[in-house]
Amino acid sequence: MSTIAPSPTRTAAASVTVGTGPLGIDDVVAVARYDAEVVLDPAALDEVARSRAIIEGLAADPQPHYGISTGFGALATTFIAEDRRAQLQASLVRSHAAGSGAEVEREVVRALMLLRLSTLMTGRTGVRRETAETYAAILNAGITPVVREYGSLGCSGDLAPLAHCALVAMGEGEVRVSTGSTNGEGELTDAATTLAAAGIAPLRLGEKEGLALINGTDGMLGMLALAIDDLRRLLTTADVAAAMSVEGLMGTDAVFAEDLHALRPQRGQAASAANLRALLADSPIVASHKGPECTRVQDAYSLRCAPQVHGAARDTVAHAASVADAEFASAVDNPVLTLDGRVESNGNFHGAPVAYVLDFLAIAVADVASMSERRTDRFLDKARNQGLPPFLAHEVGVDSGLMIAQYTAAGIVSELKRLAVPASVDSIPSSAMQEDHVSMGWAAARKLRRAIDGLARVLAIEVMTASRGLALRAPLEPGPATGAVVRLVAGTGSVPGEDRFLSPEIEALVEAVATGEVVRRASSVVTLG
Repeated sequence: MSTIAPSPTRTAAASVTVGTGPLGIDDVVAVARYDAEVVLDPAALDEVARSRAIIEGLAADPQPHYGISTGFGALATTFIAEDRRAQLQASLVRSHAAGSGAEVEREVVRALMLLRLSTLMTGRTGVRRETAETYAAILNAGITPVVREYGSLGCSGDLAPLAHCALVAMGEGEVRVSTGSTNGEGELTDAATTLAAAGIAPLRLGEKEGLALINGTDGMLGMLALAIDDLRRLLTTADVAAAMSVEGLMGTDAVFAEDLHALRPQRGQAASAANLRALLADSPIVASHKGPECTRVQDAYSLRCAPQVHGAARDTVAHAASVADAEFASAVDNPVLTLDGRVESNGNFHGAPVAYVLDFLAIAVADVASMSERRTDRFLDKARNQGLPPFLAHEVGVDSGLMIAQYTAAGIVSELKRLAVPASVDSIPSSAMQEDHVSMGWAAARKLRRAIDGLARVLAIEVMTASRGLALRAPLEPGPATGAVVRLVAGTGSVPGEDRFLSPEIEALVEAVATGEVVRRASSVVTLG
């Protein structure tokens, strides 16, 4: 699966401290994408040790305690002798490491391991301190467990993906060793050899630890955090692309006036409109048709309503971030150790809160991309592009111009609409009907990653098309901010001219969009929110 590339110039924290408190989106991104060092808070490690003492006391009790001295599921009340408990925990991990399919991206695996570690460090799971230290050591050594794409139903959390990681901590399974890659690059090798080379002793799991390592929403939550990071950048890019299209299609900036948007006080809409005003300020092209001789009354919705759609997507991202923040502050495990020392079964591992917002974001992504593609299409239609050549072709009738680039965007948008169908409304029973309602949050996250990649490609095609349209408006010049982006696009070789092999130009601009370079060029001239 293609993924958004991390920004090569982004400044990320050199280290992230994991304690009893919550991490944030920037912390997850720093470790997952930029290999920030993981540091364990000593006070939190002391709390981990205190909670482990409670578990060990219950393990010595002749009365059975679920997950500590009992089996699981139908065997939840069956007492397990002390000499068989290590085997029980190891067997749990081995049996649950049953994923299939393509390898999950390195950044996703690192995110889910970090978030599981964060829960371990709350002291609410009852694991040993060396278990938390082993997870931190694996992350810091750049060791990535091989996790397969299929296997999680999002309840009890992301069982199979987390089990693949726990298996590696036990010195079993497969890993890749690499740094700075989101694509799983690195030599495929066995965990035992790799841990030994890194000086990491494999874990021999104690009571309850197998459960603690696999009961969590960490996979879907990690992908949510990465998606929010991507979308904050891409939605600003969408504003840049829309401004370029308004300008290149001889549209009006009057509809973006601050007082008009104050009449509908949606926060995201206001931010998007402010970006469009800043981007179109001082544009000679916009100024060229502002006089009374201009007969344009209203632009098409894809131009006029860009702040409303982009803003709604921004608000959806903000809501998703609030859900993520609550989940970061959670200790998701079953059973869980309460603050007063009880060990209680619960249902906090159900992924519904995260699954819902992952699906919400896929809907917003599809809609923003759909609007972008409509703006691209307007540039190519001589009946609607305000005097530009058909398809922005160099020699009409001989050249096809950007005709098929729009086909590519249209094909992606069609797929994005399919990806917007919610995963969280589906449920399939498992575990002999014990787990009779599941969240499908992992599936929602996987399709969102593909959707975000598609959005970046659609926006790149709009930026390319608008840049050519603006270049064809010469001798009129674009505004300072949009002009900076036009120069960036020209630097990739995407300029008006005879037909040529177009795919490399599109891919170069996809990279410029995905890494945030388009936003950086515009932001070098104006301040964008």
